[in-house]
Amino acid sequence: MTPEVLPLRRGLPIVAVCFVAMIAAILIAPFIGSTPLDPGRIFSPSIAFADNVDAQIFFVARLPRALAAALVGGTLAAAGVVFQGLLRNPLATPYTLGVSSGAALGAMVTITFGAAWPLGSVEAASLTGAFVAVMVVYFLATARHQGLSSTVLLLAGVTLNAFFSALILFVQYLSDFAQIFRALRWLMGDLDVVSYRPIFAALPLVVVAFGLFARLARPLNLLTLGADAASTRGVDVERAQRIAFFGGSLATGAAVSVGGPIGFVGIIVPHLVRLVVGADHRLVLPASTFFGAAFLVVCDVFARTILAPVELPVGVVTAVIGGPFFLWLLVGKRA
Repeated sequence: MTPEVLPLRRGLPIVAVCFVAMIAAILIAPFIGSTPLDPGRIFSPSIAFADNVDAQIFFVARLPRALAAALVGGTLAAAGVVFQGLLRNPLATPYTLGVSSGAALGAMVTITFGAAWPLGSVEAASLTGAFVAVMVVYFLATARHQGLSSTVLLLAGVTLNAFFSALILFVQYLSDFAQIFRALRWLMGDLDVVSYRPIFAALPLVVVAFGLFARLARPLNLLTLGADAASTRGVDVERAQRIAFFGGSLATGAAVSVGGPIGFVGIIVPHLVRLVVGADHRLVLPASTFFGAAFLVVCDVFARTILAPVELPVGVVTAVIGGPFFLWLLVGKRA
């Protein structure tokens, strides 16, 4: 049975609204915080930047954080859509296949061993760990199967998550208290970004991932009918599966390298968007990307203001919002 879809001409305005919400969130978020800012001083050409505290807070402390939140939120939401379509599982997340645990292990090793580890930055180590996880899962899923087996992908991802989690605990055991605190904050999902460097480092990977996503809308629509049905309708199933797997994994690795493993964005946002636009991936992918970006920017504003001057990891906010909301979705669908 073909999934229920909303006609493009009716769905495109919703995508446009999500895009406007993303832009508005990015522009408004830097003005919100425990320290009030004067827009006149921020953009005043008569005040030197070195003497302009308002401009420094806006451009150095808050704007990079808002941009990072938008990048991570949009990327995780899009990756969630792709993995749910690839695995034909509405509970799939960007972290289902072990990419997050691999990235977390790389970050943990760098935080613990620092200069003794050849990968000096947390971002580089996180990306390396994610790459290793992707290669291991891909090898396991294709070793004895023609193409990608969704069942083996899930089993390999769950197994790898458990194995890497055990290694993370071992690395934590070797850490001192300061390293453990830093690592735990990163593992909870943290957007404490104070420069544009992590954003520019992850951006090329995100661009490549979305370039792959742009080729997946029709194949994912047909894959929801099953691999055999998609194949009879002209879809190269194996090729589409590989593009979805590597594109989603690349996007997830890039997002985790910037903000850590922020939970619930990749599962809540796609479900919420589908309630509005239906199941057509030509609408779900862009709408989820824009809405996911806006959602995480707003969550990050709450994280840094609700207990100001103390800042919460944004992953705590997404979990508090996402957990009950997801349960509500499940109960609502059964009712």
